[in-house]
Amino acid sequence: MGFPAFFDDIPGFVVRDPLAEFLGAAEGGLIEYRYADAVRLAGHSCPTVAGAWLMTTRALRMLYGDACPERGAVRVDFGESQKSGVAGVIAGIAGLLTGAAGSGGFKGLAGRFSRRDLLQFDVPEAGELRFARLDGAGALRCTLDLSPVPADPRMGELLPLLLQGSASTEQATLFGTLWQERVRRILIDHHDDPALVRFA
Repeated sequence: MGFPAFFDDIPGFVVRDPLAEFLGAAEGGLIEYRYADAVRLAGHSCPTVAGAWLMTTRALRMLYGDACPERGAVRVDFGESQKSGVAGVIAGIAGLLTGAAGSGGFKGLAGRFSRRDLLQFDVPEAGELRFARLDGAGALRCTLDLSPVPADPRMGELLPLLLQGSASTEQATLFGTLWQERVRRILIDHHDDPALVRFA
């Protein structure tokens, strides 16, 4: 049941969640999320999940500077539909770290701690993805480009075999290894590479 060993080398990300503090779920409201939490949420580890982790953690660092990001205090807007491309996958990871939720999110307590409708789709002015502090202290748009970290060329040969069910055990193992190696490169080798996540 173990994850790839490199997951432990990916820096964690700490947020302060006032709701968690209010309800006694986390001392001081401080919660550390790890990439493994994003994988558990998505059910898999892939370049999209890795990219969503990078975009969200970088955006929150930019919005809060040296201060601890406040979970539940950031709105997340997508320019495209929830059904379009990988928007839904990215939204899940963004929601995990920011607390932003759609119409089914937590409605709050006596007007406080609401997470509902902080995650929106089909917002043209958002560009690809926009994060905005609810206190008006900052907002930014970001785009993800994983082309600087290309996949191993062997994956293109192995993928059809796996999808057809004709791959050997060795080929299947190699594919998984190469797949996660790209994830490792994105999250560790290129963790602070400005070419992957661009802000406006």
